[in-house]
Amino acid sequence: MLTLIRFIKNWTLPISMGIGALVYLIFYYVPALDTLSQKLAPTFDTILPLFMFLILYVTFCKVNFKKLLPVRWHFWASLFQIVLVVAIVGVILYFRIGGKELILLESILACVIAPCAAAAAAAVVTLKLGGNLEQMTTYTFLSNLLCALLIPICFPLIEPASEFTFWTAFSLIMQKVCLVLVVPMLLALLTKSVPQLHRFHQWLINIPDLSFYLWGCSLMIVTGTTLKNIFHAQSGIGFLLLIAFLGLLLCLMQYAIGRYIGRFFEASIEAGQALGQKNTAFAIWIATTYLHPLSTVGPGCYILWQNIINSIEIWKRGKYKA
Repeated sequence: MLTLIRFIKNWTLPISMGIGALVYLIFYYVPALDTLSQKLAPTFDTILPLFMFLILYVTFCKVNFKKLLPVRWHFWASLFQIVLVVAIVGVILYFRIGGKELILLESILACVIAPCAAAAAAAVVTLKLGGNLEQMTTYTFLSNLLCALLIPICFPLIEPASEFTFWTAFSLIMQKVCLVLVVPMLLALLTKSVPQLHRFHQWLINIPDLSFYLWGCSLMIVTGTTLKNIFHAQSGIGFLLLIAFLGLLLCLMQYAIGRYIGRFFEASIEAGQALGQKNTAFAIWIATTYLHPLSTVGPGCYILWQNIINSIEIWKRGKYKA
């Protein structure tokens, strides 16, 4: 029994993805469940943001807000992201790329330009790996602000048909950032500051790995949604596999470069998660809003790769501690 519990703790993320994939496939291949799936779809669309909100709220309750200050690796991680985004957009414009090649590059661009996982995943996994929660939280805000600036500038250049102006796109993105980050942070700050809530605050932060297991539950829904996007993509299997493979290479590269940057500042865990772990739900939204619909497959696959990497990191961390 102890071995089983240890296995579940070490591999929570892939188990969650497996359950989410299995449930979706059952609903997809059993015609009798079509009516039920249509009724449940709005419920899951409502539950997922609630999970994300709760995860961040629990995570922020553990944050020391006095330590939320930029550090040097934040600058270098942000600089790498800017350079990579400019390089991809530059290649698209210079070579006037179109067709399937453009969709491939747009898939990659959506994964690169997306901010650090704001759904608490990066902060939760960083905490699980023994990293600095305050540094990750600060970078999450900086990364979202950078994303809000880059998208309105870059996307109209490669998709001129987009009707969004800079300020319209900027305001839409900032609205999402506020709902996802600022509101749970303010509630967490209120919980920590009000004396009447002190007992509740202590009870909440002393529940072991609560935010991590909440993230595991939300990952089931996200995995099902990812498979839905892939199964309903209007393209051949070979092209979809190519997008998935490029997503894997990009994911490995961003984790590796993030860890390399972090070594110079004794923050390899934090910088690796900052660059490698993306808010893929946000990436899917921006790809749907501004880019070719098929480019959403890139971030959809990226979420699978990043959580497999996270699981391996957590397993190695547990093995090292043991």
